[in-house]
Amino acid sequence: MQLEENVSLRPYNTFGLDVQARYFARFASVEALRQLLASPQAQAGPLLILGGGSNLLLTQNFEGVVLKNELKGLEIISEDTDTHTALLRAGAGESWHGLVEYALDQALSGVENLSLIPGTVGAAPLQNIGAYGAELQDTFERLEALAIATGELRVFSKEECGFGYRESVFKGPLKGQFVVTAVVLRLHRAEARRPIDSSYGAIQETLAELGIEAEPTPRDVSQAVVHIRRSKLPDPAEIGNAGSFFKNPEVSPAKFDELKSRYPGLPGYPVPGAVKVPAGWLIEQAGFKGMRRGAGAGTHGVHERQALVLVNHGGATGQELRELAEEIIRTVRAQFGIELHPEVNIL
Repeated sequence: MQLEENVSLRPYNTFGLDVQARYFARFASVEALRQLLASPQAQAGPLLILGGGSNLLLTQNFEGVVLKNELKGLEIISEDTDTHTALLRAGAGESWHGLVEYALDQALSGVENLSLIPGTVGAAPLQNIGAYGAELQDTFERLEALAIATGELRVFSKEECGFGYRESVFKGPLKGQFVVTAVVLRLHRAEARRPIDSSYGAIQETLAELGIEAEPTPRDVSQAVVHIRRSKLPDPAEIGNAGSFFKNPEVSPAKFDELKSRYPGLPGYPVPGAVKVPAGWLIEQAGFKGMRRGAGAGTHGVHERQALVLVNHGGATGQELRELAEEIIRTVRAQFGIELHPEVNIL
């Protein structure tokens, strides 16, 4: 368990950016993590904890310590026959979709709408991942995390995590202070008769296309979500990307009505006190969908089927992608008076 020097991070970020870490190591136990954090190099900082690298834009070499979380384990730790629920505990280094598959294999529901979201379990609560009408917080019970400063383990309840739209306390007041080691979810048994949510987006339409009749099962919904995501989003193994680059902005009802009068096709989804507008629609209307920048190996741009996704077609740099993101933000602001915010962490 030694720190390696000058390690390429290209295999560890889904944009496929060839930047280096001054020091790099993996950890597969809490004790190994404690020892690495106690090293002189980690004490000197800076420090980056890496999961699947699917929500990260690296704009330059990292002149510090990168530690890759490989904490494993998936198990049902308790059952509640009164509520027909079960607690599933997952190591932070497990893949998120692997957790979804495990839950479905155990006849548990609650995370099927979050199928095929890239990244690890440990990264999921940091930004309260969500898709197709569901969010992590809907099933979240608690998480275990190690304090970087002291090496002590702490349990965080749902309330203590401060979940919001793609937000948590770990992106705010406690940013950089803890390493998530495990997550516990409360999922539902079939006896709970929990309604399956197939109403969001194209799920119902896709279920029909797949020949699935009324009353779909959780696995049916998962299958539909996987089908939709694969048809709309590029595979990072083929084209470098980090999935949705921007959050969907929220505007006041008055602002939405004003925009709707100018752009009748503008979609909107009511949320408490506001209307959520799809960032992908705004970016497409601003003319960025499918555009390319650069030449040769450095080509990068916006995906041809999903304007919310920035792509690295080959040897683009993180700084080039960052500049493109900033141009999109400026253009959308000027055209619509709406401020876009990255969902991806930019370093």
